[in-house]
Amino acid sequence: MMDDLDKDVRKHLLKKMHKMGCWGKHHISESNLPKGFPTHLHKKVREIAYDLKKQGILVSFPTNHDRQWFLNPQKRQEIEEIIR
Repeated sequence: MMDDLDKDVRKHLLKKMHKMGCWGKHHISESNLPKGFPTHLHKKVREIAYDLKKQGILVSFPTNHDRQWFLNPQKRQEIEEIIR
């Protein structure tokens, strides 16, 4: 079950990626996902990113130096609902 902190982090992470335009071709590296969050939440951000991947909202792929993340374009409507 998600508590309020998890919901806030999830919403902020999706809003950040939406604002950056991380849809498909444009992506963000895993090391940059927690940037902008307080340091005590960095681990929580990564956990939530992996939960969102299980739900199909985020997509990731490996590269030589780091895993890259982007928003699933097929879930655009659901993502925009969460952000509101």
